[in-house]
Amino acid sequence: MQDSSAQKEAEEIIEEFSFFDDWADRYQHLIDQGRRLAPLDPVYQIEENQLKGCQSVVYFTSMCDEGGEVHFRASSDAAIVQGLIALLLRVYSARPPQEILALSPDFLEKIGLDKHLSPTRKNGLASMVEAIRHAAQHHLSA
Repeated sequence: MQDSSAQKEAEEIIEEFSFFDDWADRYQHLIDQGRRLAPLDPVYQIEENQLKGCQSVVYFTSMCDEGGEVHFRASSDAAIVQGLIALLLRVYSARPPQEILALSPDFLEKIGLDKHLSPTRKNGLASMVEAIRHAAQHHLSA
C-alpha cells in the first residue's frame, strides 16, 4: 500500500522529534511550530468555533474546497497547545476526508506526547483529534 501524504507528514514529524534528546528541546520545537502557524482570522474566533474539553481556549473550524479537500484552521491562547495544533494541521489539513479518517493519530504517541503532556492537555489533544475526525466525516457525508 502506498503511503498517503498525511502519513508521510506524520513520519516527518516523528523524525524531527527524534533529533531532540530531552523534553525541554522537544517542547521548544513544539512551541516553535505553533509560532510559525498563521494567525487565525478573528472572524473564526467565535463561541461556536470554541472546542469543548480544552483547558485553554481553542478555536477550530473546517471547510471543504472544490476539490474535496478539507482545510482546518485553529488557534489557541496557550503556546504548547498552539504547537499541538500546528502538528495536527500539518498532518490532517488540505487532505481528502477519506485520507484524514484513514490515518491514526498514533504519530503523537510515537513522539512521546502521550507521556509528557498533562492530563488536561491530553484531554484537549483528544478533543482536537476528535474534532478533526468529526469534520472529515461531516464533509465526507455532505
